[in-house]
Amino acid sequence: VQLQASGGGLVQAGGSLRLSCVASEHNLRTFAKAWFRQAPGEEREFVAGISSGAGRTTYARSVKGRFTISRDNALNTVYLQMNSLKPEDTAVYYCAAHYDQIPNNSGQVQYWGQGTQVTVSS
Repeated sequence: VQLQASGGGLVQAGGSLRLSCVASEHNLRTFAKAWFRQAPGEEREFVAGISSGAGRTTYARSVKGRFTISRDNALNTVYLQMNSLKPEDTAVYYCAAHYDQIPNNSGQVQYWGQGTQVTVSS
């Protein structure tokens, strides 16, 4: 496994969760990273991304202002802090990587992690 995601769970609306994604391969440490999510019956969608160098971030409109993506290259880890969670945030969350640019759609992803389930109850 090259990308290992964790941190999902069940939370009430308005609560918070922090997802983590650890890269097991050292060469993935500097890759651009992103989080995607997929709800039942829906397509996988981009949530947030962070560049490899300066740490430039980008967010889907639906999560901007509530979610924060960050990275710790020394720990080979990228995080997704999710605040003010809503029932519509319920999905399986996946971390993803690209060697050069933030992957903002599934077709650009070079490496996928396994998903972690996030369930937000109303």
